[in-house]
Amino acid sequence: MTDETKPDEVKPEAPAEAASALPEAEITRLTDDIVAALKTVYDPEIPADIYELGLIYKIDIADDRSVKVDMTLTTPNCPAAQELPQMVENAVSSVAGVGKVDVEIVWDPPWDQSRMTDEARLVLNMW
Repeated sequence: MTDETKPDEVKPEAPAEAASALPEAEITRLTDDIVAALKTVYDPEIPADIYELGLIYKIDIADDRSVKVDMTLTTPNCPAAQELPQMVENAVSSVAGVGKVDVEIVWDPPWDQSRMTDEARLVLNMW
């Protein structure tokens, strides 16, 4: 069993040891607003947002409203490797109610085109 998800399947993860102290409605609102913010971040070389490209692997909202985002890049040699994590951090930090934001680049599982949504495929004409 793998921990891979498509972009529309990214869900916040509650700590395993206890239920979240945040109300479900607040977690849903934060998640929706974070996803909307992530959809404003575009890879400078690709005319699609990073969420639709499938670069966001996990969004973890903690009880103290800190947010950890695991993301990847299309390739380890991505020219935007330095700026994209900062752009993600800034976008998520702009969401009302979000505390500290930590963005981590992960390489497992490696990104491939199957992670893109149909919207990204349409924009990039990759059918």
